Amino acid sequence: MKIHQFLVVIVHLFLSSFATASSHLHSHATSNLSLPSDASALLAFKYKADVANKLEFSANTSFRFCKWKGVQCAKKKVVRVIIEGLSLGGTFPANTLSKLDQLRVLSLQNNSLNGPIPDLSALSNLKVLFLHHNFFTGSIPVSIFTLHRLKTLDLSYNNITGSIPVSINRLNRLYYLRLDSNRINGSIPPLNQSSLHIFNISRNALTGPIPVTKTLSRFKTASFLDNKGLCGEIVHKECRPIQPFFNPSTADVTKNTPPSKLGQNEELRSGPHLNRKEKKIHKRSLLIIGVSTACLVLLCSFILLVLATKKYKSSKKLEQTNKKLEFDPSVTGNAEAIMRIEEDNNELEEKVKRVQVMGKSGSLVFCAGEVQVYTLEQLMRASAELLGRGTMGTTYKAVLDNRLIVCVKRLDGGRLAGTSQEEFELHMESVGGLRHPNLVPMRAYFQARQERLLVYDYQPNGSLFSLIHGSKPSRAKPLHWTSCLKIADDIAQGLSYIHQARRLVHGNLKSSNVLLGSDFEACIADYCVSVLAVPTDDEDSGSAAYKAPENRKLSHNNHHRCQTSAKSDVYSFGVLLLELLTGKHPSEHPYLMPDDMIHWVKSTREDHDGSTGEDSKLEMLLEVAMACRVSSPGQRPTMWQVLKMIQEIKAVIMEDSHEMDLLTGPPNS
Repeated sequence: MKIHQFLVVIVHLFLSSFATASSHLHSHATSNLSLPSDASALLAFKYKADVANKLEFSANTSFRFCKWKGVQCAKKKVVRVIIEGLSLGGTFPANTLSKLDQLRVLSLQNNSLNGPIPDLSALSNLKVLFLHHNFFTGSIPVSIFTLHRLKTLDLSYNNITGSIPVSINRLNRLYYLRLDSNRINGSIPPLNQSSLHIFNISRNALTGPIPVTKTLSRFKTASFLDNKGLCGEIVHKECRPIQPFFNPSTADVTKNTPPSKLGQNEELRSGPHLNRKEKKIHKRSLLIIGVSTACLVLLCSFILLVLATKKYKSSKKLEQTNKKLEFDPSVTGNAEAIMRIEEDNNELEEKVKRVQVMGKSGSLVFCAGEVQVYTLEQLMRASAELLGRGTMGTTYKAVLDNRLIVCVKRLDGGRLAGTSQEEFELHMESVGGLRHPNLVPMRAYFQARQERLLVYDYQPNGSLFSLIHGSKPSRAKPLHWTSCLKIADDIAQGLSYIHQARRLVHGNLKSSNVLLGSDFEACIADYCVSVLAVPTDDEDSGSAAYKAPENRKLSHNNHHRCQTSAKSDVYSFGVLLLELLTGKHPSEHPYLMPDDMIHWVKSTREDHDGSTGEDSKLEMLLEVAMACRVSSPGQRPTMWQVLKMIQEIKAVIMEDSHEMDLLTGPPNS
């Protein structure tokens, strides 16, 4: 073959291969273009954010993107993206989730996302934005303040710097704003949103006076703590140095004027006769000023001595209190934070004064930056309806004068007899900061001597106990399989949050302590209180059936608190899950081997699910309950692992559109 013929063949082969590759590239591009736009946005987000490949998003299943875990749709458009606690570790890339033009709720909390927050201005329908507990850097993007429908914004616990833009006032529907635990500097803009009810900018580097606006004046010192440069009435810190009691006297001016010049000036001004007369007046003035100055010096010295004594006593008292108490672990660098507080005289005096006032007459304390929408007197005047009596106290429904309905729990003083007022206050401040869709929020607490009250939101749809057992427990039927799964998922999410957020434990989980919200979501109530209580042998058998084996053995002489743990909560969850599946109270649950237990559970659900096709799904959820109920705490899974198991089961049944509808609707039997 000649050289030129060989070259022609080579060129022909090259062009053929190029055409084939181009065809493949065109095909790939076409397939990408054929993806639903929302699916493409989610896949683009996963590519940059999910470095550990924990999200189950895949181009192969893009036609079912509405059933991806953490994604909820309405009319084939994504309206909610809730991806929490997965330690994603990447960045939040621009032009990805911001393309979800119907997105209402975006929650990426408790991950490890880093880098700046991208432009989100395209999310014109966004109402809720949770980005807290990540590693975001850079300043607060101004694009957020163009989202006019935004009601909830939480950027707390990140590494955000820069200032708070004045344009934040454009968010005129804002109800919830948390920017605490960042490195934000500059001054606080004059917030004017009348809708703002939850607000916290503590633990930053903010400076200057706090604007005296109607909105900001509603919040207490706790919303502004640990910003040393802030001043104003709200933080009880003077913005300008205190002016002296009197101006420099003319005696000082006279003393600094040379005698020769003074004499010359006096003679030129008044003559010799007037000069001698004014000298006498001048001596008399000096005497009066001298005596007055001495009196003022003595008075100032006395005031300073009193203040120093008060400060010393306050420091000693708080120091003794701090030795007894365990400080809130949510504060970064506990020892350094405490030292900073001790150095701040105003904060010390305020702390001691508050403890003294509560010890004498009691005070209604609102939690987590909550606005004080009612007083203690209004709460006491409210019409009350008994809701029930439990192991920790009595619960009432209270209707206030302004028609606000709250739930008030009056704690049993005997059960908390070993808890000091200071310890109770510190614990409630920690518990009151918990906020999650599956927790009934605690709004306020009160204590005076042995009287202690907790104030929660009122839940109109009753308790899970009533839903399962009804008014006639003997005739009750188990809930539908999908309702069991939905409720179990809600409870697992709330319980997992309690364990992870501040390393707290519930300690008293049972069906009567799970309430149904306005959308029939399961919300955990009465959490983290029983850990302060002294155990009793008089506890009813129904409540005792939820307790882990390690917490059941109580001595008659044991007056110490129960050492409940996260694994104890896991056991209680397993019991509750079995109660959901069978409709039987835990006191009726037999202790059987796994195979026998499966047979017993199925027998309780005969003719209920409508077919035997549910057996495999039922067994999966039953395996979760049995894993939680093992006797040894060390062999039980963590609540986070339990949540993962339940969500994997949920992903399986999402294939069935009918069952998916049941999962998103109210519970049914």
